[in-house]
Amino acid sequence: MKSAVLFSALAVATVTLAAAPSQAGVGIVVGIAPPAIVAESVPVVPVPGYVWNPGYWRWNGVRYVWVGGRYVAPPYAGAIWVPGRWVVRGGGYVWFGGHWRR
Repeated sequence: MKSAVLFSALAVATVTLAAAPSQAGVGIVVGIAPPAIVAESVPVVPVPGYVWNPGYWRWNGVRYVWVGGRYVAPPYAGAIWVPGRWVVRGGGYVWFGGHWRR
């Protein structure tokens, strides 16, 4: 009985951990730190209500590539943009993409 409970707990933990990388883009751990953020000039908002999505470093499998910032339309009234970020995890860096929240 004890081993069945332990097995169930491990199965849930494995599923939970396996689900986490889906929020991290492709879920890979990059062993090299991303470069410093590039200073961008934020242009005048093209349409009232649009939100600035700042640029970020993307890992292309070989090296980091800069993705420039851009304005995006919120999906619903009151939406707040949370920018993506690189997080130290698993002996390297994992990307957690930006997302909207209320």
